[in-house]
Amino acid sequence: QVQLVESGGGLVQAGGSLRLSCAASGSISRLNAMAWYRQTPGKQRELVAVISSGGGTKYAESMAGRFTISSDKAKNTVYLQMNNLKPEDTAVYYCNADIAARDYWGKGTLVTVSS
Repeated sequence: QVQLVESGGGLVQAGGSLRLSCAASGSISRLNAMAWYRQTPGKQRELVAVISSGGGTKYAESMAGRFTISSDKAKNTVYLQMNNLKPEDTAVYYCNADIAARDYWGKGTLVTVSS
């Protein structure tokens, strides 16, 4: 079994910053990549950023330059540093893990950006 536990969400004013964390545990020896997605009501879940087991990163165009994904392999944790947040960044942010070509998801953490 694989468990992904997100933390760090909350309420922040526009222009502020938050750092999300996702701790992975369980059968993660074949971890290929971890990612952050986000979803707002009525919309499809969208990719925010992904980091491979080798450290390569990729970002959604609208978030590049403001968001940074990183990982601490010793802690099996991935982070999402979000700067210069905008009201349109308000969403539930989900952690995703690609383990042996199978997707696993956390329960999500809510980020609310007030104007």
